[in-house]
Amino acid sequence: MHSPRPSASPNSSPAQPQWNPQQSSPMPSHRYLPAWDRVDVPLVDRDWPTHRTTSAPLWVPVDLRDGNQALAEPMDPERKRRFFELMITMGYKEIEVGYPSASQADFDFVRDLVRLDLIPDDVTIVVFTPARAELIARTFEAVEGVRKAVVHMYTATAPTWRDVVLGYDRNSLRHMIFEAACDILHRGGDRPGIRFEFSPEVFVLTEPDYAIEVCNGLTELWQACPDRPVVHNLPATVEIATPNLYADQIEYMHKNLDRRESVILSVHPHNDRGTGVACAELAVLAGAQRVEGCLFGNGERTGNVDLVTLGLNLHAQGVDPMIDFTHLDDVKAVVEYCNRIEVHPRHPYAGSLVYTAFSGTHQDAIKKGFAHHRAAAERAGRDPSEMPWAVPYLPIDPADVGRDYTAVVRVNSQSGKGGVAYLLETEYGVTLPREVQVALARKVQQIADVTGRELTVAQLWDVLCTHFPEHAHSRAADAVR
Repeated sequence: MHSPRPSASPNSSPAQPQWNPQQSSPMPSHRYLPAWDRVDVPLVDRDWPTHRTTSAPLWVPVDLRDGNQALAEPMDPERKRRFFELMITMGYKEIEVGYPSASQADFDFVRDLVRLDLIPDDVTIVVFTPARAELIARTFEAVEGVRKAVVHMYTATAPTWRDVVLGYDRNSLRHMIFEAACDILHRGGDRPGIRFEFSPEVFVLTEPDYAIEVCNGLTELWQACPDRPVVHNLPATVEIATPNLYADQIEYMHKNLDRRESVILSVHPHNDRGTGVACAELAVLAGAQRVEGCLFGNGERTGNVDLVTLGLNLHAQGVDPMIDFTHLDDVKAVVEYCNRIEVHPRHPYAGSLVYTAFSGTHQDAIKKGFAHHRAAAERAGRDPSEMPWAVPYLPIDPADVGRDYTAVVRVNSQSGKGGVAYLLETEYGVTLPREVQVALARKVQQIADVTGRELTVAQLWDVLCTHFPEHAHSRAADAVR
């Protein structure tokens, strides 16, 4: 038996219009402060809402470090190496490969990459370290002999983390960060292949003036210049607000960082509110030049931003993602093997069902869209694969990512004449009159309603042969006979 709903809630809700009968819930929402009460975001003259993304940022997959640390069963060396080779094949040029001071396994993997000469000349590896002298020393030991690497130092800078976790005030934390940064400069400053990166962890809850103070100080200390830029990576370690707020924070940093031409502004969105992709896209509009994330969004809690979705979102807007997704099912298979986590069937672009329509109205529109696309290509004397894409319900051509069209339309009790006709035409070469399409679809729906299951193309053919034998003559059937 359910407990009676409370007559009043501590939540203060505005009066609802008469057309909205929703009432205050028993959720204790009053316990949580909105983002703008937790961190000061200076007002800026926003430029980002009018910007357009016309080129890809530098993508930096962090699957081998951030993603790996979030797995119930971390990757063994064989899985790590296979994942690394996949990212190389896809075209990633900067790859975070581990946290070598955290475990012997991570240290050994980085050493193997260097010792066995597995890093291509045009690829830079990234290694992660806290701001602690003994761990920095271990990190540099791991990359000894590497041609190109980024040493990525992080420290939590937000007030709650300073007070509760680290026990530092602003000045003492800044002093600790700069001591560690001096150590990094001492160890790597004279090695031209080594660059430096800093993450003010929990950036989204850090006072903007403090973030600027620390980042600008490190830019100067590390002697940043256009030929050897530093990376300032601004993580949404835990998402706190709508993506526009993150964009405002990024634009503030973009406009106030010293030596801007010598700084690569990077973002590292997580997905706690389910808006990691939107945060990354708006951050790029706001001035970010580099994005850290994981393939298919693996990572702590709800995960890191999904680099596959981000890249293919660009592709769908006519912008080259500069990463090869043409064999996306193969990519998915390797990532599932390495992470031991399946990609959801409805995952954007890569899910097994994302190019599939069961609904009759969707199927009819897709059928007509394909016919229009082929006809337009024929009139233009061009291959259909070269024509601008405009098929309803399919944001990109599935062939772009290595999918064929056999599963675009599938038939169940929700399907209609368009889907049935499309499958019989594509699989058996049968073109049915409209009145037959309607009558056949009714028969198919009756069967699907009784069984509650999807019908295969072979079953559709059997229904046609049984009930409309005069129309059951096809090139495919003739070929079988």
